[in-house]
Amino acid sequence: MNSPVFDEIEKTNNTGKIIPIYPLTFSLTQNTLRKIIENGIEKIKEQKGLQETLPEYILKEYKLEGINEANHDIHFPKEFEDFKKARKRLVFEELLSTQLALLQLKNNNLTDKKGIQFSRDAKMSDVINTLPFNLTKAQLRVLQEIDENMESEKSMNRLLQGDVGSGKTIVAMIAAYKAVKSGYQAAILAPTAILATQHLNNFKNILDKFDIKCELLISGITKKKKEAILERLQNGEIDILIGTHAILEENVVFKNLGMVVTDEQHRFGVKQRTRIAEKGQNPDVLVMSATPIPRTLALILYGDLDISIIDELPPNRKKIETFAVTKQMEERVNNFIKKQVDEGRQAYIVCPLVEESEDEENDLKAVITLYETCQKETFSNYKVEYIHGKMKQKEKDDIMARFKNGEIDILISTTVIEVGVDVPNSSIMVIEDAQRFGLAQLHQLRGRVGRGEYKSYCVLKYQGKGQNVKERMKVMCETNDGFVISQKDLELRGSGDFFGTMQHGIPDFKIANLFTDMEILKLTQEAAIKIVDKDPKLEKEENKLLNNLIKDKFTDRIEI
Repeated sequence: MNSPVFDEIEKTNNTGKIIPIYPLTFSLTQNTLRKIIENGIEKIKEQKGLQETLPEYILKEYKLEGINEANHDIHFPKEFEDFKKARKRLVFEELLSTQLALLQLKNNNLTDKKGIQFSRDAKMSDVINTLPFNLTKAQLRVLQEIDENMESEKSMNRLLQGDVGSGKTIVAMIAAYKAVKSGYQAAILAPTAILATQHLNNFKNILDKFDIKCELLISGITKKKKEAILERLQNGEIDILIGTHAILEENVVFKNLGMVVTDEQHRFGVKQRTRIAEKGQNPDVLVMSATPIPRTLALILYGDLDISIIDELPPNRKKIETFAVTKQMEERVNNFIKKQVDEGRQAYIVCPLVEESEDEENDLKAVITLYETCQKETFSNYKVEYIHGKMKQKEKDDIMARFKNGEIDILISTTVIEVGVDVPNSSIMVIEDAQRFGLAQLHQLRGRVGRGEYKSYCVLKYQGKGQNVKERMKVMCETNDGFVISQKDLELRGSGDFFGTMQHGIPDFKIANLFTDMEILKLTQEAAIKIVDKDPKLEKEENKLLNNLIKDKFTDRIEI
């Protein structure tokens, strides 16, 4: 017998009962790890056990096990029922502490400071009536919610969710108009310089006629120009400043900041939101996100914000036909791209970007290799260009501008094009190795086409025969609804990955799964609201343990 696993009778660790299976590293074996954990639990027991983290009244009300029992049974349960009880207890604690931390954050924002009361005479309808298109019912409903917020003396902290192309930018623009006409300045934060530049052009088109001065602040501008902008900003000569992270720098000083809009929330964590808000006297904050997530989860992620949802698309948005194909169809896909370009359209080809921790050089090689093949062989008669995140900002902006102006037929790109750039003439998006993207990201990428009057297509090239891959491709082909897609993404990938891409300042859940634990999530939401209603700062003796739990977990992440 080669390397047999044996157990001493009476001391069995590996046979005849429920045994845990752990993720292993290097040459560690299951047997060794089980022994280590068992020893650890014994040692803790000898020292009177772990200190309880949940108050007695919560354990009773929600029928939860104590911490030591749960800790033992999650590793070494006698029956599966014991395991379920232990898991429920640990998931409950994890979700409850997150909810409480966010509710406290929200209360701090509300109670300590009085917000700005914007003027009733600055009417949003002044802009709405001059628009060359009609707003949707959903946009008008959301604008009413924002208008009421802005006119009240409470500070606005609102999340605006909407699918790709649902018209969030125009809503932000109208809110910024109201702030400016009430005598304040507004700041619009975008995640990339390309997007900031696009926002500037859109804002100018609509707001120039109202004599509102908009300016752009991105890291690529010259020192001299930047100094001039900062001086005008401090003097109040700039009404709306649109920019990237550059706005967060200390030397950016507003004369009278009243409104902050951050675009693509998951790229700006809670701390960054706080940092820009501190540049004004408690300005109103509007956070825009094009990653639609179910409302229950939005409450977890953005528990410190009120939530508005634009749940309908403008009537002129066409459905994007989506096809999932394997390598065998490559030639047909290429012929289809040629046909579209010959008809005067433009195409994107997107390569997956490996996670940053991996070798970025390989990603760039992948883009450049594909570019060379396309330029010399596949599409040698067409104007092909490539773009990736490592390029200098000026280069990226230049390429995007040329693509927008129709000087480039086919743009090969990493996911830098994911966020918000409008090229109405592009009608086809091909995504290489689509199985390596999350559904929400595929949906974002797909939203780059279908922005003009032309029928648009998205082709997902995938590898792999796994059921999960096929299931995900099927979802993309069947629906264009971002909320349905994100629900599916969550179901298929679990919450860890789903939120792993978002730097929202909330720790990854170690045991909770936001999709499968929806029932416990609802319970903890109710519990958290009840607790905070009675004891907003968790100062009562009975909530001392909860207060400690939150401090341990969150103090370095969200300013509570």
